[in-house]
Amino acid sequence: MRHLSRLLAGLALLAAGAVGAEVRATDDTGAEILLAQPARRIVSLSPHLTEQLFAIGAGSRIVATTDFADYPDAARTLPRVARAHSVDLERVAAARPDLIVVWGSGFPPATLAALHRLGVPLYVDEPSRLDGIAASMLRLGALTAAPGAAGAAAQFRASIGQLRDRYASRAEVSIFYQVWAQPLMTLGGRHVLSEGLRACGARNVFEPLAQIAPQVSVESVLAADPQMIVTAEPGGVDRGALAMWQRFSGQRAVAGGHLVTIDADRINRHTPRLAGELAVLCERIDAVRRASPALKSPS
Repeated sequence: MRHLSRLLAGLALLAAGAVGAEVRATDDTGAEILLAQPARRIVSLSPHLTEQLFAIGAGSRIVATTDFADYPDAARTLPRVARAHSVDLERVAAARPDLIVVWGSGFPPATLAALHRLGVPLYVDEPSRLDGIAASMLRLGALTAAPGAAGAAAQFRASIGQLRDRYASRAEVSIFYQVWAQPLMTLGGRHVLSEGLRACGARNVFEPLAQIAPQVSVESVLAADPQMIVTAEPGGVDRGALAMWQRFSGQRAVAGGHLVTIDADRINRHTPRLAGELAVLCERIDAVRRASPALKSPS
């Protein structure tokens, strides 16, 4: 019994040491975040970062988040301290966070600077590749000592790898990805989803553009004559965003009936769920191949 008591006491000391151990990670700006111990009170200023934290087993550490953080269901109950492109700095400070995580593109530079001035370690996430999603979960895992980070990252990488293995070498399908109708906006080559399209064996017709989300003209889309036009809406519900293209019946995407709406909440967020919705998109792209004798390839 005395031996067991000493063993339990030793384990308690080890656990206490682990909790108090320094943790660190480098964010997507190149800044090193150093914490005296794993984060216990996190303000998450992005729906996708909130979802990542839940995915790695650190969701219970979140003390506040943004208006649009709605997955998983537990995220809906969290206090809100930000919306759109604005942050309530007083409420962030009142939450007493030991770590703030934020999407770099989600807020203007002045807001990021104001968050820095709070004096709380700030992790900035800005993935430019699909693997950046896995890397982000690993970094958040390092900062929280969350038990599920390695597994979540490995599963995401495996899912993307399976899609590449199955589709990437198939006959290329050209795609116009419509982000917004008025003004007409798309994705440039540096966007994560352009890489996702390549994993599906497809090509973003505006991949040469350097901007992340450039504005384009109807005429430039017609000139590219993509074989498929894609947009994303919440829940994957067709709300008529692509109806404007129906009048161009000579376009290949319109003539073939390849106007596709996918789930915005899954495909547009840098989370593990992106892999699942990308699989849906890959299959819809493969349907274009099956409909065209010149593009058919084995399953």
